[in-house]
Amino acid sequence: MHIAIAGNIGSGKTTLTKLLSKHYNWDAKYEAVDNNPYLADFYNDMQRWSFNLQIFFLQERFKGIVEIERDQNDVIQDRTIYEDARIFAPNLHSMGLMSTRDYENYNSLFDLMLSLVKPPDLLIYLRSSIPNLVSQIHKRGREYESGIRIDYLSGLNERYEKWISNYKDGKVLIIDVDEIKYEDRTEDLRHVIDRVDAQLHGIF
Repeated sequence: MHIAIAGNIGSGKTTLTKLLSKHYNWDAKYEAVDNNPYLADFYNDMQRWSFNLQIFFLQERFKGIVEIERDQNDVIQDRTIYEDARIFAPNLHSMGLMSTRDYENYNSLFDLMLSLVKPPDLLIYLRSSIPNLVSQIHKRGREYESGIRIDYLSGLNERYEKWISNYKDGKVLIIDVDEIKYEDRTEDLRHVIDRVDAQLHGIF
């Protein structure tokens, strides 16, 4: 079984991945952040490094899905391959931070990759307001994230909402992380687990 968690920067994907992995004994696949050679450069000069960053994320995500499909274990994945092409790349392009030539090249590669892999059995989307995202980003204190632009986060949020409302590739569970604080409140984590069980096993 393949479960994937989607959501904007700072929405709590990694935290929920850890908590659900521990509860269900699922293998966890995390986003390549600490070993990403482009991330710090990207936040300092988005236009120069946007294409390099997105290609790195795309190949890492594709490699991860190939590994998931080869493995027989149940897996929960921090961020999906869809978000790169449906959210981040078009947002960069619309902001003038990725050229049309690079954007079209990127999409051609994404379409090829997508034709070779299956969607997750369950997609969990973490919905968050911009103030909550900013608060969480500041709380975790990654230096390279300190200069993230509010208009960049806002553009991402708008694209997430549009994408999730049109997602037809499988089951979707939406969690409002402004209200549901699963990291801090045991009862909120139990609520999330109950909803995951309902999606996966038909428990009402």
